[in-house]
Amino acid sequence: MKTFKFLSVAIISLLLFASLVPNPSPIKLEHTGYTAYYSKQLHYSLKVEWWDTRARLECPTTKVPRKDQFAPDPLLPAETDLMTDYVGSGTDRGHMCPAADNQCSSTLQVECFYFSNMAPQYHSLNAGDWKKLEEKTRKLAIEHDSVMVWCGSVGSAKKIGTTSVPTQCWKVLFVKKTKTWEYYIFNNTPEKPVGLDHWKVTKAQVEKLTGYKFTSK
Repeated sequence: MKTFKFLSVAIISLLLFASLVPNPSPIKLEHTGYTAYYSKQLHYSLKVEWWDTRARLECPTTKVPRKDQFAPDPLLPAETDLMTDYVGSGTDRGHMCPAADNQCSSTLQVECFYFSNMAPQYHSLNAGDWKKLEEKTRKLAIEHDSVMVWCGSVGSAKKIGTTSVPTQCWKVLFVKKTKTWEYYIFNNTPEKPVGLDHWKVTKAQVEKLTGYKFTSK
């Protein structure tokens, strides 16, 4: 009986210790068009950041067609080889840095289809309010020249293969010319789009959710 009690206490202690150990830091992946902070445990990026600029969006020559060539990130190939996870999963391969932001360069277009730039999103979000915010961001960049964008995902509602489906996706915008900020947290669910104003939050809410601090660069 004493041995059993000792083992029980030891197991509980180990479980408590494991719950207190933080997840390993995400892997920083620097590309031409964006920088991703990728979680090898969740198999999506906790944060992706880039500058949207007028020059990046208004191509001097013909735009590069959308490639749709989803691929592992060559900087972390094994952990981002996720094609089979998404097949039949009921979720989209949701871009963080959008394909439409990367059509002035073949390099940018290829990079934006790496799985380090994807998160499982329900189609109603990916093609709904998330897309509306992408379009708004491009308009702001063309009008005001430069917009810093941070976005990412949090949580694990379930698994599709080895990949976690995030519970929420978030985005922060900083318009350099006007020194204005916008903050959004979206629920990643199959519910119908309800409009961007519904998802607007405060800086404090995003920083609490993500653990990141946002300052202008």
